[in-house]
Amino acid sequence: MVVRPVFRHPWDVSPAEGRGIQRQLCKRMRVEPLVSQPETVAGIDASLKGGVGRAAVVLFAYPELRPFQAATAEMSVSFPYIPGLLAFREGPVVLAALERLDVAPDVLMFDAHGLAHPRRVGLATHIGVLLNRPAVGCAKSRLCGTHVEPHEQKGSWSPLVDNDQVIGAVVRTRDRVRPVFVSIGHRVDLEGAISLVLSCTTKYRLPEPTRWAHRVAGGGALPRARQPALPDR
Repeated sequence: MVVRPVFRHPWDVSPAEGRGIQRQLCKRMRVEPLVSQPETVAGIDASLKGGVGRAAVVLFAYPELRPFQAATAEMSVSFPYIPGLLAFREGPVVLAALERLDVAPDVLMFDAHGLAHPRRVGLATHIGVLLNRPAVGCAKSRLCGTHVEPHEQKGSWSPLVDNDQVIGAVVRTRDRVRPVFVSIGHRVDLEGAISLVLSCTTKYRLPEPTRWAHRVAGGGALPRARQPALPDR
């Protein structure tokens, strides 16, 4: 087991207790540039169906974007659906999938929000803080905040703002397609998060790590690694 929490908290809690845990995790969240270019990026997503949660982690060598390992996990979910507390439904199964990796990712990239959350603790921040690993949120839709539409060219972005605080960026990953919502999870800064998302995006709207994680979490086939060797360290 190479990926395990540094911090822990109970998951079987009331909604009020969950919000209290989020406030405590928010105090641990750090904003800082990545110290070096990552060699591995893990795309992470979770789906819920019929009371069962399924999480997928697809690990890519970076910057060549070569998938070389994937892991999934399933477990029953009892925490109710409450907007703003989805990490308590998805977090345990995401951690279970991460613990099945043979290599610890340099950066976690979530199909979810990080700082762009009403209490600034979306899934990317929640899991990033628990693992104390760099994490980025790249969500397909907005949870909170306001923004103006970025220009139509790939790479254009505009700030996502809530209560006069910049909580993320609305990023155009392809020309004239709907933008994605990028935010800091933990131990990255916003410019670095945007740059990483754009560099992981090829011919699709979503970056390759989360695009594949979303597909696998929904029951799709795992990507076939193009090369069996792990990236050199």
